[in-house]
Amino acid sequence: MSQAKPEKQIDYIEVPASDIEKTKTFYHSVFGWEFTDYGPDYTSFHDGRMTGGFSKDLPAGNGVLLVLYSSDLDAIQQNILAAGGRIVKDTFSFPGGRRFHFSDPNGNELAVWSE
Repeated sequence: MSQAKPEKQIDYIEVPASDIEKTKTFYHSVFGWEFTDYGPDYTSFHDGRMTGGFSKDLPAGNGVLLVLYSSDLDAIQQNILAAGGRIVKDTFSFPGGRRFHFSDPNGNELAVWSE
């Protein structure tokens, strides 16, 4: 028996990507995500909990802000830089934790937070 999908909850995310192979290399090396290709212009990802996709059909740099979690902000920041990402907003505090923003090789801005 299959489980019903949660109503009104995020189930899948699509993000622009101008270079699918570079995107896969970046997210696999930094976060360990796995990918399934659906042609040369689309790949889906699985991060161990959530699924989504990267598409060349969406304009790069105009994606939603995805916020990822890491218990070690310094280590993940170094991994991002080593994989070709760029820090676009230094670590700052907010109620409940700290976070920083980075851009991936496509120019999409994302954030990583921790308690």
